[in-house]
Amino acid sequence: MLTILGIHHDGSTLKNILCFGDSNTWGYAPGTGERYPGHVRWTGVLQSCLGDAYHVIEEGLNGRTTIHDEPLRPHRNGASLLPVLLESHSPLDLVIVMLGTNDLKACFGQSALEISQGAKKICQEVVECEFLSPGSTEILLISPSHVDVLPAEDHQEFDGAMEKSRAFSAHYKEVADELGIHFFDAAQVVRTSALDGVHWDADQHSVFGRELADFVEEIWAV
Repeated sequence: MLTILGIHHDGSTLKNILCFGDSNTWGYAPGTGERYPGHVRWTGVLQSCLGDAYHVIEEGLNGRTTIHDEPLRPHRNGASLLPVLLESHSPLDLVIVMLGTNDLKACFGQSALEISQGAKKICQEVVECEFLSPGSTEILLISPSHVDVLPAEDHQEFDGAMEKSRAFSAHYKEVADELGIHFFDAAQVVRTSALDGVHWDADQHSVFGRELADFVEEIWAV
């Protein structure tokens, strides 16, 4: 179906979806550190499943946190960058937020509850964005996948991350309920790779993208 400026030839509006996340949204391949091809990444799978009535916008970055600046690694603070992206990509019908895994790094000293509050700030920025019409943009907060067995070289950096990540879902759900936004638990459908315990193998991107497509379609089916 042809579109011009986001409008289909039948007059219907193209739905713009911003996917704001970290390395699992960027498409980091465990074991190699390379980036999966576009059609393999969950964002690409989501686009394929949803079809041309939707426009999926990828905004993933390795190491991105919710609200923290990582020493010697600039531009990873999600809350600092998000307002620019919201203006750049507006209008938006849906903003998907999946962040928190990098906040588990020991250098930040954050509990699962505190990390969920960082995710809450991200979502509030969408709600309060002056470049989005009030009530016109849906928000989907995704609780990240669980951190699993880590390589020895990552134990210190992610000390305590396995246990904390398993508490994400309950806290993120509370945030979503408080803000009146949508919620999805990635850990219910995705397992992290045995290669590094953090990132997703290609088949998990496919599973996640297909499951999320069903969920996204339900948002506008009501």
